[in-house]
Amino acid sequence: MRTRLTLASVLALLLTGCQNAPTSPDAILLDDPMKNAPAVTSGFDADSLASLLLAEFAGQRGDYRRAAEGYLDVNQRYASPALAERATLAARYADDSALLERTALRWQRLDKEATTPRHILASLAVQRGDWETALAQRLKVADQESEAELAALAEQAIAQDADITPLLKRLHAFVERHPEDLDAQLATAQLEAANGDTAVADARLARLAKAPEAPAEVWLTRSTIALHDGALDEARRYTRQGLARFPHDSRLRLTQAQIHLAAGNLEAADEDVKRLLSRYDDTAPLRLALAQMYLDAAYPDGARRILLPLLDRDDTPTAAYLMLGRIAEQAGDIDNALLYYRQVPSGDGFIEARAQAAKMLIRAQRPQDASEFLRIERLRHPDQRIALLRLEIDILDAQGKQERANELLDTAIAKTPASTALRFQHAMRAYQQGDLETMEADLKAIIEREPNNAEALNALGYTLSNDMGRHREALPLIEKAYRLEPDSPAILDSLGWVYFHLGRAQEALPYLREAYRGQPGQEIAAHLAEVLAATGRHDQARELIEDAQRRFSPHPLIDALLRRQPELAPDDTASDAVDSPHDTEADS
Repeated sequence: MRTRLTLASVLALLLTGCQNAPTSPDAILLDDPMKNAPAVTSGFDADSLASLLLAEFAGQRGDYRRAAEGYLDVNQRYASPALAERATLAARYADDSALLERTALRWQRLDKEATTPRHILASLAVQRGDWETALAQRLKVADQESEAELAALAEQAIAQDADITPLLKRLHAFVERHPEDLDAQLATAQLEAANGDTAVADARLARLAKAPEAPAEVWLTRSTIALHDGALDEARRYTRQGLARFPHDSRLRLTQAQIHLAAGNLEAADEDVKRLLSRYDDTAPLRLALAQMYLDAAYPDGARRILLPLLDRDDTPTAAYLMLGRIAEQAGDIDNALLYYRQVPSGDGFIEARAQAAKMLIRAQRPQDASEFLRIERLRHPDQRIALLRLEIDILDAQGKQERANELLDTAIAKTPASTALRFQHAMRAYQQGDLETMEADLKAIIEREPNNAEALNALGYTLSNDMGRHREALPLIEKAYRLEPDSPAILDSLGWVYFHLGRAQEALPYLREAYRGQPGQEIAAHLAEVLAATGRHDQARELIEDAQRRFSPHPLIDALLRRQPELAPDDTASDAVDSPHDTEADS
């Protein structure tokens, strides 16, 4: 009873207190009860929770950029790998490579064992042509799992004419530590062969072939190397060995057909092609690949025979029309080629087909027909009118008919003065012709109609700063462009460059670094190197210049920098830079 009485007494006191508490608005205490509470230094505070909920809602309505940025913002406070993973997942659907890279880097920092962010970072590096970074990420994956796809990466690098030497250096070190890694060994052999070390590559592949689990790529690579070297008997032997172990491997069968074509054995090649078509459902991509094989072997009739059945299908691929057009063009059948090119529908390849057709007519000494063709195409495809008009202007420029091109563009602008695309092209042509006043007027007209046109803001700001020395006037334009598109390498470069010209070199540096990371071109490299030197980082500037000289050819902007600051030249290139005739800066 005592306990019950005590509880009852407490309850009565509480009720009495509630009855005696002030209830009028004037009597309510306004002091914040959390005013003196300790700050939340980890986990979710109210702001973090609100941000997380906003990110969730953004993701549910398809605003993946905002969702990713929201998760990333919360993740800075609450270092959860799962949250970084969620940010990365959202960023993958945001169509923003810079944002995806930020989220993947965050995930990687928080979870060293996760391989997915490394795969993502490797893919992003491939997209921007940074093969060393891509390989470094894939090798980290290979340390943890077998799905590193090193051989596939090597094939891509070779196809894109990447610098093989630094990649081989990394792979040689890796296979020395992991001699049992077949994927790494295969990638190494592929790069060795591409680097001209075919004997070393073949010896490596011969050792791999002895392994019971050796993949089909071993024989595929050996046969490809032999085919490239003209050793057709060896190439044929390797494909037969490979097909004996992997009878249904389409790549080996295709390589065997290539070998037959190289040997002039059309009948045997056709037999392999029939097998491929019958086994793999006669798909359009397969026919396109086979047609390209015949074209590469200089057998256009075989390619044409493979392609023609695609024209009877409802979903004829654009590439079929383009290839048939080129085959007819090479045979001198201009009118037939024109028919093929005109059948390419709106979408991917549309402008390419019309450009090919117009250039073909010009090469055939029929420039009037080319202009008439493009005029008719503008009538047939009103949705492509501006793109076709710009194409004709480019073709006229290439023929040295600038006056006619100017007339065509001026007439088009007079008819459609609200066309931003035409006005922007007019501005760029004025810049190329040294008419900065007209360019400035054009870009200002665009900005007046479209105040948030980041491309126009950046172009005007960069030109005012870089070409006209009006840095303070340029700054707000570029800063606004940056707020609109903070991940654009061109805008990041412009912002860093104008900061540098305003004496804010240290502030410029991170923007230029990020610009070069996103778009490693020689102009941004020249800007970054100059700012590195201005901030006392001379060794970094020299390393960057050496890398740029290796990557880009020609490199007039790097040469111009070295003429101004010869002390930045690597020892073996200083004299070359001084003698270089190139010193014209390109557009940002």
